[in-house]
Amino acid sequence: MGELSQLRSINLSNNFLTGSIPNSFQNLKNVESLDLSCNKLSGEIPYELAGLTSLSTFNVAYNNLSGRVPFERQFPTCEKKSYDRNRDLCGVPLPRNCLITNQLEPEHEDEKEETRN
Repeated sequence: MGELSQLRSINLSNNFLTGSIPNSFQNLKNVESLDLSCNKLSGEIPYELAGLTSLSTFNVAYNNLSGRVPFERQFPTCEKKSYDRNRDLCGVPLPRNCLITNQLEPEHEDEKEETRN
């Protein structure tokens, strides 16, 4: 799909798609509308999609996406309903804030202890 760089509009809604949003979508430089709603997509919205500067309509509602909604470029202008029913998404424009922690992984407890001293 990412090889089709001249596409302007992509509607893959209601197709029972599974897995994650492909990073290759970043190659769709001319896409203005990307509708991936009503599927079974999971994982995070790839940060690389912020490079799609022509994108004006983005819809991933009714999937199983998680993580932070990209805040770069055009993403803050997307409507809240574009992200509906992805209970693990967070960040603007959603009411759920993303938690940011500076905690180290459990296997690095000794490093965390050193930073406290």
